[in-house]
Amino acid sequence: MRTPVVASPSGFELPEGHLRAIRWMIYLAFGALAIGIVNGLGQALNYSRVDILQYFPGMRDYYQGLTVHGVVNAIVFTFAFANGFLSLTTSRALARPLNGGLLWAVFATMVLGFVLAAYAMGTGQASVLYTFYPPLMAHWSYYLGLALLVVSTWLTGINLLLGLRGWRKDNPGVRIPLMAFVSVATYAMWALASIGIAVSVVGLLLPWSLGLIEHSDPLLSRTLFWYSGHPIVYFWLLPAYVSWYMMVPKHAGGTLFSDQLTRIVFVLFLLLSIPTGFHHQYTDPGISTGMKAIHATLTFGVFFPSMVTAFSVMYALEIGGRRRGGTGLTNWFFKLDWKNPALVAQLLAMLTFTLGGITGLINASYNLNAAIHNTAWIPGHFHMTVGSAVTLSFMGIAYWLIPYLTKRELVGKGMALLSSWIYTAGVLVMARGLISGGLDGMPRRTLIMEAPYEKATWELAGMLTGLGGTLMFMGGGAFFAVLIGTVLFGKKSEGPVDIPFTETHHPPASSGWEVKLDRFRYWIIATIILILVAYLPFFIQYLPGNFTSTPYQFF
Repeated sequence: MRTPVVASPSGFELPEGHLRAIRWMIYLAFGALAIGIVNGLGQALNYSRVDILQYFPGMRDYYQGLTVHGVVNAIVFTFAFANGFLSLTTSRALARPLNGGLLWAVFATMVLGFVLAAYAMGTGQASVLYTFYPPLMAHWSYYLGLALLVVSTWLTGINLLLGLRGWRKDNPGVRIPLMAFVSVATYAMWALASIGIAVSVVGLLLPWSLGLIEHSDPLLSRTLFWYSGHPIVYFWLLPAYVSWYMMVPKHAGGTLFSDQLTRIVFVLFLLLSIPTGFHHQYTDPGISTGMKAIHATLTFGVFFPSMVTAFSVMYALEIGGRRRGGTGLTNWFFKLDWKNPALVAQLLAMLTFTLGGITGLINASYNLNAAIHNTAWIPGHFHMTVGSAVTLSFMGIAYWLIPYLTKRELVGKGMALLSSWIYTAGVLVMARGLISGGLDGMPRRTLIMEAPYEKATWELAGMLTGLGGTLMFMGGGAFFAVLIGTVLFGKKSEGPVDIPFTETHHPPASSGWEVKLDRFRYWIIATIILILVAYLPFFIQYLPGNFTSTPYQFF
């Protein structure tokens, strides 16, 4: 057996100013999540015909609330958390500070973008939903706010690359520390993936909302949106994967299986995440069946690194469980530390994500998609991925991250554990309602409470959705009670607090083909080639487009 090696150096402390900037990014992230969870309760109860939206300050209608719920949860929360968390992991892994000015620029850009988008949504001038398809038009401040939120991720990516370049200059010929590698790979993927939404918002929708362009092209905008809209799922998910690979084994008392295998997984996400967008547009005219088939195939391909992740993480968990006295085929699982809130939240996230991944494969299947497209099935799947695998993992990370950033001990560990179980039960119950209703044709994005149920079976599905959403709200409330209690009343930590790095059973190779995994430029070039294969034929055939649609503002 090889001697385990530490995956990242220890003993390095970030400058206090850098920690403060990262801390405020995390606060912004969970502040946005709090808004989304409160608003989400109204969305869930809509399916059970309970109207609480009328009591929400500033909420004029269901579609305004649905837009707020989607934007603050899927964009503000995830972007702010990734910007803060992966800045921390990269700096800590490289044992060198990032650019402090850029860290604060990231935070300022996020705040400004959030304020602009919130103004448009709060005043009822941007009830265009999270996907903001034209010809529905929002106020220009909404598009500018979203653009600035994307810019904040670019600034973070630049900061990570500058830190990596400086580290390489000081450490020629040394392998990139694993945690820095996976963090930078995440932002390399998103830098390429975000081009579509940037072109759509800045090049088309923002000028259109300002009156500089008279008409819109819905198909072109939808295509550019989904160029980014599916890989954004992995931008949400990969920070959770960073924790699953780099921290969860430490929480469980196990070791990571392989340094090389982990790098390959993140390279595969870089390669395969982007050319998948047309599987969201199976019903759109103007896109050839052949192009849709290419994207369907690549979508099934990107499932492979998640399967490898399941193996790697399960290996680490089993090692930890057996070290705690577990025996037999499954007993080790029950020997894990089920009293550790940071571990339990992420274990439950993984279990729920198993179902979310399976339902995602159904979404990506050409024929099966026709049965569930634009039904309640989609948010059922969505809440088992970003709603639990991502959100619950970020909650689990917060149980050690907030004490690390504030140097205060976690308060209410019992409530922290309970919050994860309640939240997970809520996700499963709500997803059961949405998915069963979707299979029976119950629509998504629809104000159910003001319309009669088309089928009697929708009533049970709606009740389950409302019950599950209520449980998620309760679990989220308990989480925020722990979080706020820790920040305000947590006991000052005695001695240094470190990030829970894992150990790697198979250390990184110092020679051979594995060394080439660190050469990001090769993988970026290969990714660009795949993107051109997957998208260039459509744009050659379709451009200059069909700019004939006039703007609508229904809500």
